[in-house]
Amino acid sequence: MTNEDNRSSNRGKAESELTADEVEALVREYDSESNFRNLAGPTAMVVTVASVILSLFHVYTAGFGLLNEVMHRTIHLAFVMGLIFLVFPRKRAQPTGRIWVQSLIFAGFYLYLLYSLVQTLPASSLKFVFTGVMLVLIALTLPFNRPGAEPGKVALRDWAFAAFGAGFSAYLTIFFQHIFIENVGSPPDPVYMIGLIAIVMTLEATRRTMGPMLAYIGIGCLLYALLGPYLPGILAHRGYGITRIVNHLFVGTEGIYGVAVGVVATYVFHFVLFGILAQMSGLGQLFIDLATIIAGRASGGSAKVSVVSSSFFGMISGSPIANTVTTGAFTIPLMKRSGFSGRFAGAVEASASCGGQVTPPIMGASAFVMTEMLGVPYNELILIAIVPAAFHYIAILLMVHLEAKRLGLKGLSGDKIPQFGAVVARSWHLFVPLTVMVAMLLMQYTPFLAAFWGIILTIIFSYVPLLMHALGNRTMDTSTVLTPPRLIRGFEDGAKFALAIGAACACVGFLLGMTTLTGLGFKFSAAVVQLAHDVAGFVIGLDFTGLLSENGMALFFGLIFVALACIIMGAGIPTTPTYIILASIAAPALTEFGVPLIATHFFVFYFGVLADVTPPVALAAYAAAGLARSEPMTTGTTAFRLSMGKALVPFMFIYAPNLLFVDFTPLEFVTALLSGVMGILALSAAYIGWFRRDLVLVEKILLTLGGLFLISTHWAAITIGALIVLAVLMRPVKAGMAEDG
Repeated sequence: MTNEDNRSSNRGKAESELTADEVEALVREYDSESNFRNLAGPTAMVVTVASVILSLFHVYTAGFGLLNEVMHRTIHLAFVMGLIFLVFPRKRAQPTGRIWVQSLIFAGFYLYLLYSLVQTLPASSLKFVFTGVMLVLIALTLPFNRPGAEPGKVALRDWAFAAFGAGFSAYLTIFFQHIFIENVGSPPDPVYMIGLIAIVMTLEATRRTMGPMLAYIGIGCLLYALLGPYLPGILAHRGYGITRIVNHLFVGTEGIYGVAVGVVATYVFHFVLFGILAQMSGLGQLFIDLATIIAGRASGGSAKVSVVSSSFFGMISGSPIANTVTTGAFTIPLMKRSGFSGRFAGAVEASASCGGQVTPPIMGASAFVMTEMLGVPYNELILIAIVPAAFHYIAILLMVHLEAKRLGLKGLSGDKIPQFGAVVARSWHLFVPLTVMVAMLLMQYTPFLAAFWGIILTIIFSYVPLLMHALGNRTMDTSTVLTPPRLIRGFEDGAKFALAIGAACACVGFLLGMTTLTGLGFKFSAAVVQLAHDVAGFVIGLDFTGLLSENGMALFFGLIFVALACIIMGAGIPTTPTYIILASIAAPALTEFGVPLIATHFFVFYFGVLADVTPPVALAAYAAAGLARSEPMTTGTTAFRLSMGKALVPFMFIYAPNLLFVDFTPLEFVTALLSGVMGILALSAAYIGWFRRDLVLVEKILLTLGGLFLISTHWAAITIGALIVLAVLMRPVKAGMAEDG
């Protein structure tokens, strides 16, 4: 840590803490899912009513029975797409030239799709009208503004987009019998026209909510399907016409209405809504209080409170960035006042908040996607996730502890730590909904039914403080009661926070649909396997010891290539669609090396989440830097360093699937557990540069090598790694040096 960092850490509270408006601005800047317009008047009323109807629809169907999957998904997406264009502004602040280039790319692609489809349709007045409508729609996607227009105001084009966005799903809902039963396999021409509108509106909604990256991926998948015969080598395929592509994406459950939207409409929406209502009822403050009680007195207690509270909050939060800002608004100023630098404080919060996505029992709702894709019961999946999540938090806590010891920092004073009895007395009612929901999940009730009862009990038990006040007990906070106005706002916020993930998953349907149509996943797998074997062969050629095997090295390089692909793909995309993309494209590559399926999915999931703290696109770390008033890139680099446990854990359960209870044997499990903890300790000490004393460069290198050896499952490698680590860590402290271990 630099002297400047130490000086900045001692600045006053006024400089450290941000106002509520500044915190909200940070969320809008870095969390695309929360970049809502400030609506007023009739538009605000329309959005509120539609959002509440959408939330009530999901609550009702969760408790009283889902519709058939196509009908359920089309109703969900009709509301989602209609609301997106009213709730989200058309563009973020960025250079005008970049906006125009981006818009022209999209408009050019839309024109290409329109031309391709019009060529295949028979001449008719409907075709003429459709062409005119599409040309107007495409023109409206360009970023021109009328003179004097307010940038954030809902314009006429937004209402037009909202109508078309809601309309393409409503069309399938209304004409369900005609399309899916009477004309199954041979849809009439209007279906292709509406299908093209669906593709355009989905890409526009994704660009508006997520930025251009995921939309570019969707465009790339469509071009891949269209231009197959013209592609080189392994990428080439027979190619598909526009009508086949539109039919595949729009009609049925292979594309837009595929598993991604299905999971959001069936599971994710409910847990987003539960998380919003739980926060409004006081659960977030309860998590912070419990974390302070658990970790506040330890050395560097303020940072450990950040880690523990973020793990609690992250379990019910679907967004690492929202988690970072929500808990970080409290923990980052606390860490800075305790003596940590702003850079380190922001990095701790960002790394811990991303860990919430991999922490059972909720895992940011991505666990429900895993159950769908793997066919593994939910209660088994969250048990499998315990050990990897524990390793991640052990790594962060160890680094925080060593940094605190290096700086000589103490825990929080007693007056800053809540009394456990007082916390329980005023917040006991908040445990009931969460406990019931988790118990139902473990008892293998459907996740949406568990979420239903979680939501209902959250509403009911939020009235406990009001009841206790009526009985004379004044210790509870009645401001958390979900009164009808607050409940309406909760339903509205729950729907709003689910909009971006809905658009993203609809766009992910392009990738899933084109993967099944063209075999893209198998081609990616073949390319990764071939590249890994080529690099392994080159390395084996340089090995003069004869200790390396080609298969072992091919697996290692295959893991490296897939990890890099995961980090790149996950940059700026929410956790759930990131996982779906990676599980469809990247995970099959690892199965070619004989890796168990559950291990491949956890591997890509972990590295997809890691993208939020991996520069240059480390959005969670940048949001934390805004709270800490630190330099974003160095905060991101530090956050990545603190997340090295999360980066190493996937390699551990690839080489030791016992940690995921695959081919479980007690001896191998205990060995992997102990060697993993020792490896994390070694790497933590190496990265912090301290263990009972300052470590020199040679010791850091030895600890890094020893920690990497300990990841292996071979006894010889584990023994060598353990000896190296123990030799460095147990080296006697020189006379005169304070031993603070």
